[in-house]
Amino acid sequence: MIPETLFADRARAVEVSGVRKVFELARSLKDPVNLSIGQPHFAVPDPIKRAAHAAIDADYNGYTVTQGIPELRARLATDLESRLPGQDRDVVVTSGTSGGLLLALLAVVNPGDEVITADPYFVAYPNMVAVAGGKLVTVDTYPDFRLDVAKVEAAITPRTKAIMLSSPSNPTGAVLDAATQKALAELARARGILLISDEIYRAFHYDGPPLSPGTHDPDVLVIEGFGKTYGITGWRLGWAHGPKRIIQEMAKLQQFTFVCAPSVVQWAGVAAMDFDVSEIVVDYKRKRDLLVESLKDVYDIEVPGGAFYLFPKSPWGTGTEFVTEAIKHNLLVIPGNVFSTQDTHFRVSYAATDETLHRGIDILRRLAKGK
Repeated sequence: MIPETLFADRARAVEVSGVRKVFELARSLKDPVNLSIGQPHFAVPDPIKRAAHAAIDADYNGYTVTQGIPELRARLATDLESRLPGQDRDVVVTSGTSGGLLLALLAVVNPGDEVITADPYFVAYPNMVAVAGGKLVTVDTYPDFRLDVAKVEAAITPRTKAIMLSSPSNPTGAVLDAATQKALAELARARGILLISDEIYRAFHYDGPPLSPGTHDPDVLVIEGFGKTYGITGWRLGWAHGPKRIIQEMAKLQQFTFVCAPSVVQWAGVAAMDFDVSEIVVDYKRKRDLLVESLKDVYDIEVPGGAFYLFPKSPWGTGTEFVTEAIKHNLLVIPGNVFSTQDTHFRVSYAATDETLHRGIDILRRLAKGK
């Protein structure tokens, strides 16, 4: 029998995802109304599928250079120049957005160093920081999920190495406004801290154009991805852009961990750069509005500006108690304490068919009235 003393502290510090627990539970339910899944429900667009097939047939199945195939990096660099002109950002293609975030943390965090993020936060942040040997420091954004830059500044200590934020956010859908992003970029520069901007949901901004703190400072490290935008979450394709020195360190670490992003998928990524997802985004905005209008009279909801989640307050009990009762009604949602130090809310994903959303709305309205 393997002794517990064999395991490293970093392994002990990582907890099993509460989201995965709900996924496992879904398998035991008959025809559940599943509003728990944090991935797009639409099929991968045909041109992207064809590009992946063509890459396989052309025998592009081996390793690529660690930084990514030149064809994709060139397209990404061209896109960056149009969005962030004159910044001379370097690019590395990563094995998913999560891969990029982990590489960034491994590049800058020493054991005992601190990383600041907003609460609620993406479920993987605490565990990624733990793997890097760091400590996650959270800044409360309840009840409206707006980030107060003064609170971020107050959380900085001599051990702070990075501020890591997602906008739009998973789980709240909150979007950092331009003034907040500028203030964060200026704060990070003034204090010598790396600002990591997780922009995996960049395509899903509903009430204005996409925003990035990278606009205000070339030293901001931005992590983006293809998975959510094009429905290829399982293909594991992300990318990072920022100062050459940090990108070099991330590429070095990737060489001896992930090695490279999947080769076939990188070629599909080239094709994805030519695919317009605006109709998909419009449809997801419609789904957001459908849920908000259908539930706002019985739930306390902050209207999300992006991503594809609502984060309502539980109308009774804790978030966990509410979700437990929802499961008894065949509805799968995620308790808020998976994403937070608090257990007052729950996450609803509207990345689902309209039929599923209407079924979920019916159950949620019944649950709001009590058990």
